[in-house]
Amino acid sequence: MSNQFDFSDIAPFGDDEFKSKMAQLVNEPGFEHAVKYVMPDVNFPEFVNMLLQVPDNDTFQHQVMYPFLQMLISRTTAGVTVGGLENVKTDRSYTFMSNHRDIVLDASLLNYCFLVNNLPTSEIAIGNNLLIYEWITDLVKLNKSFIVKRNLRMTQALEAAHQLSAYIHYAINTKRESVWIAQREGRAKDSNDVTQESLVKMLGLEGGKDFTGNIEDINVVPVAISYEYDPNDYLKAKEFLMRKLNPDFKKSQHDDLLSMETGLLQPKGRVHFQIGECITADVAALSAELDKVEAVKSICAMIDCSIHSNYKIYPINYVAYDKLHEGDRFSSEYTQEEAMAFEKYVECQLDKVELDDVSKIDRDFMREMMFAMYANPLRNKLAALQGRCN
Repeated sequence: MSNQFDFSDIAPFGDDEFKSKMAQLVNEPGFEHAVKYVMPDVNFPEFVNMLLQVPDNDTFQHQVMYPFLQMLISRTTAGVTVGGLENVKTDRSYTFMSNHRDIVLDASLLNYCFLVNNLPTSEIAIGNNLLIYEWITDLVKLNKSFIVKRNLRMTQALEAAHQLSAYIHYAINTKRESVWIAQREGRAKDSNDVTQESLVKMLGLEGGKDFTGNIEDINVVPVAISYEYDPNDYLKAKEFLMRKLNPDFKKSQHDDLLSMETGLLQPKGRVHFQIGECITADVAALSAELDKVEAVKSICAMIDCSIHSNYKIYPINYVAYDKLHEGDRFSSEYTQEEAMAFEKYVECQLDKVELDDVSKIDRDFMREMMFAMYANPLRNKLAALQGRCN
């Protein structure tokens, strides 16, 4: 561990704890219910027996998570692809930082890509706001996840930020484990992906060097995630509407559970991960004359430019852009059949939106929000390729 920090409340379970924690988890009624819901054909006693034979984290990744993700990919996607694997060296550990589309699957599918290509999986940052039950905390810590503490008072938040920063440095430089973390807290509801400055500040808090030196030591690698369809798009459009109706609107635990379930089990079309180049050399090249504020902004811009320029653009992104701007700039990139299919898809998704007061359903507003969600990756990629990153 560390002389200064105790990581036991946030770190994944180690191999020495694995079997005892798994034995506790399989006896949880909530775990049994979740497994049967996600895998309705499962023979639960046989599944439990298999889990109890798993000795450690690495075996769990290969024997449990890999086939589970294979099943999920075959049922809910039109294929998962990855590019940029040449940027991942097996003798280094990285901080993979990506845009955030799906609560559960962003990091899980990236780890699937690593497993397919015989690369080590990464530890996963997950917010404690999603850990509604204790058994969920145990499950994610068995699956190489570490906890990000959210919604704390200012003093506690600063302590938690130092602990988290120290843990990430410890994972990479002592444990030699890569980590994954989203570029911002929470998903970008409109798919306008911008790195949160507070996140970069947190990463540079610990490490024993100055700010940029600490960032250099964790080998940040931006990763662009491109889902063809976002199963949660109509829920995000509904959330935009709720905030329009009530600026103080807060999502409930039920909302988070529904988002996790929808993202996990509903169709996503094609999914692509593009791994960018490590930005360590670029961080090291920052002028010593930059103050911390300017350095943070520069590092965020590096990450954003890499993610934006590496998006995979699908025909529906071009359709959405033209619909949003009421033009035909990209009409050569899609067929009329594809345009009509996307319009039908949007309307079908909006049909799913439910409100207690149906008179408050503003379909035109939500439609525009959905067009923006699918257009923004294209807008940002165009800007990045023209050297005009956010």
